[in-house]
Amino acid sequence: MNRTIYSFFLYLLFPLVVMYLAFRAIKSPDYRRRWSERFGFAKLKPTDVLVHSVSMGETLAAIPLIRRLMAQYPQYTFTVTTTSPTGSAEVVKAFGDSVQHCYLPFDFAYAVKRFLRQIQPKHMIVMETELWPNLLYFAKKQGASLILANARLSQKSAAKYASKPRLSAPMLMLLDVILVQTQAESERFIALGVQAQKIHVCGSLKFDLTIDPDKKQQAIETRNQWQRTDKPIWVAGSIHPGEFDAILAAHKQLLVSFPDALLIMAPRHPEQFNLAAITITQAGFKLARRSMNDDVSIDTQVLLGDTMGELLMLYGAADQAFVGGTLIEGGGHNPLEPAAMGLPVYVGPNHWNFAEITELLANAGGLQCVAGADDLAQVLAAKWNNDNQYQQASTAALAVVTQNRGALAKQFSFIDSLWQSFNDLNRV
Repeated sequence: MNRTIYSFFLYLLFPLVVMYLAFRAIKSPDYRRRWSERFGFAKLKPTDVLVHSVSMGETLAAIPLIRRLMAQYPQYTFTVTTTSPTGSAEVVKAFGDSVQHCYLPFDFAYAVKRFLRQIQPKHMIVMETELWPNLLYFAKKQGASLILANARLSQKSAAKYASKPRLSAPMLMLLDVILVQTQAESERFIALGVQAQKIHVCGSLKFDLTIDPDKKQQAIETRNQWQRTDKPIWVAGSIHPGEFDAILAAHKQLLVSFPDALLIMAPRHPEQFNLAAITITQAGFKLARRSMNDDVSIDTQVLLGDTMGELLMLYGAADQAFVGGTLIEGGGHNPLEPAAMGLPVYVGPNHWNFAEITELLANAGGLQCVAGADDLAQVLAAKWNNDNQYQQASTAALAVVTQNRGALAKQFSFIDSLWQSFNDLNRV
């Protein structure tokens, strides 16, 4: 399949794309709005830099890099795109009106061309692996420099690219610079035909997570309000419906030995909040909902973290953390946030999205992989029963984050260098 055939098939799938949006709109009201942006009909102004950062996780990692680039290039205007309402909310929260923001259109040729004709970017930065053939092709055709920043490429994703070489190889060749997180990912890009001199190993921006002291203090104060200073608390963060039952089963086992234990259950997506609440109550637990400001009393067994933007603080209010998307075929979510809070971390077997980071944490002793509910209950209980074991895991998790910081400076340096060369070339 080449790009022309790909574009043709996309048009055939148009009705399914509309059905997908409608389905998401039923589950999440935020998907009912701004459809025009998703099909290239937003009214936009020309911009110097386009940064695409998918959803909330990629956006949070991108924010410090964008801020640094804005400080270095105050003469530039920036457009930041996402594909999810949660990512959109983070952009607005971080930048307000200082950047132009919209959803990135679906990769229909007409939508992408109309979008790019309006904003006319000189430079485009794509975060992680959100690569779209038409987007890259038409941006390069307009003369933009193309950077893939904080790039990650799992073995599974690399195999998918390799299975469609006539589509993926020309797309990857368009990139001017690829800033990868690990050496393993560098080798995967090279195996796909990318020139080695285009690739630079910089580490992950997610290691450069800085914890606001106010957020730490808020976490401490919140735990005190719950009267749980010396009671066991654990978080199941970014979990999905296919994991709800396993998490609650593990907590039921823990309550036998730790009757005062509190589970903070934080679903990944807002549309899952009500389902989570129903599942918890039907399982017979005493529930409090964060969104409703319910009191967390001494007999509360599960707190539903059904708010946005609070997960990091909730990690800080806990002792240990499980990171979701890993007991299902989801690939997992970022384990660095609880690690940066000094929590021992647990994941299920399906953590390929963060394989290298997970391996680093596991080798240091800050993370363990669990098979299911029974396994999870056992490792949580083991840490609460052995303070030395708990402290070692906590210290190890925090040390991995601290020792691997520096990706922000490296990635900024390579982007700055490319932009300077690009500008010098255009002045000639």
